[in-house]
Amino acid sequence: MRYAVLGTGSVGRVIAAKLASLGHEVTVGTRDPEATLARTETDAMGTAPFAQWHRANPAVLLATYTDAASGADAVVNATSGAGALEALALAGAENLAGKVLLDIANPLDFSQGMPPSLNPVNTDSLGEQIQRAFPEAEVVKTLNTMNAEIMVDPAKVPGEHHVFVSGNDADAKKAVTELLVSIGWPATSVLDLGDITTARGTEMLLPIWLRLWGALGHADFNFHIAGARTGA
Repeated sequence: MRYAVLGTGSVGRVIAAKLASLGHEVTVGTRDPEATLARTETDAMGTAPFAQWHRANPAVLLATYTDAASGADAVVNATSGAGALEALALAGAENLAGKVLLDIANPLDFSQGMPPSLNPVNTDSLGEQIQRAFPEAEVVKTLNTMNAEIMVDPAKVPGEHHVFVSGNDADAKKAVTELLVSIGWPATSVLDLGDITTARGTEMLLPIWLRLWGALGHADFNFHIAGARTGA
């Protein structure tokens, strides 16, 4: 499979490296590849420059959002929540049409400082906004309720714990479930919540996730739904 991973931050890098390790062709999408590679400073989160990571992951290509999406079979939105719709617009609706679009971003609003709030929230979600903006894409919300390392290595958390999927298209959710299983998630740990409106629920887990991170002092945890059953 050919994947476009939109976003050069820590989440996009972890996802891109994992997909490449599984034998997929991966291109990371960014607004301006030359500018991305030219940066030498860490970002606001202390993440090392992308060029440093790219040298260690030479199999992963770097291209504009448009070029990355046009050559992909599936697209991963790993941008910041605030920049997701703009990045996807730059990727091009025609390059997203008919493709599975994994949305792993969260609509975190840092305008009032830390901890961030959510925008949208309660009556809407980023997943829904993306589906409305790109109706011909097959949007599946997943992996947004845990840190990036657990996304690609669920064994970092001992015992049973869960990953959620939300989306309107059953075949797209099946494809995403198969990808999650290939990453290392047991099929019984994948919980299909329903259509894309259920992304409101998983996005609204972020406030409690952030408080747990603060209370525990680390992010190596995830949610386990006791008594869960799935037909996956």
